[in-house]
Amino acid sequence: MEEKNRDDKSETMEWIKSIVLAIVIAVLIKTFIFNTTYVLGNSMYPTLHEKDRLFANKIPLYFSGPKRGEIIVLKAPDTDNKDYIKRVIGIEGDTVAIIDGQVYLNGKPLKEDYIGEGAYTSIYGENYWEIPKGYVFVLGDNRDEGASKDSRFFGPVPVDTVKGITNFRYFPLDENFGKLE
Repeated sequence: MEEKNRDDKSETMEWIKSIVLAIVIAVLIKTFIFNTTYVLGNSMYPTLHEKDRLFANKIPLYFSGPKRGEIIVLKAPDTDNKDYIKRVIGIEGDTVAIIDGQVYLNGKPLKEDYIGEGAYTSIYGENYWEIPKGYVFVLGDNRDEGASKDSRFFGPVPVDTVKGITNFRYFPLDENFGKLE
């Protein structure tokens, strides 16, 4: 009888150790490797849709900042406890201008296949930005007036507020499932 109690206690301890180890591994992965996020609103339409679920990869941020064209998750600079999903348009050292609805990067019109055809990029005050060291300029893909709160409102954002680079949509399981462009 005493042998059975010892075996039961040993098995219980093994289960507890396994559960604790799984929790520690999950926390480490979520903290340092990748996270999941979901889309609220239509600021990234037509690329992303309301309730899309995405993986946000953190690993590239340890080696370099986000690159032009990447879709990132960042801490909202204008409010607490909120994240934004935006596309990187300019990186440190770049200039961004919006003239007559067209985005210019370093003096040249930016080719933006990801925005809706005939989209007009409105301005809200300034129309020219020089991106300082350690910052990025971000825009939502939806350029309808008032559809996206982005660098046109709050200017370039610090790279250290970037939480991850989204590169994969895992839900819904439809024709949009997979790698993001």
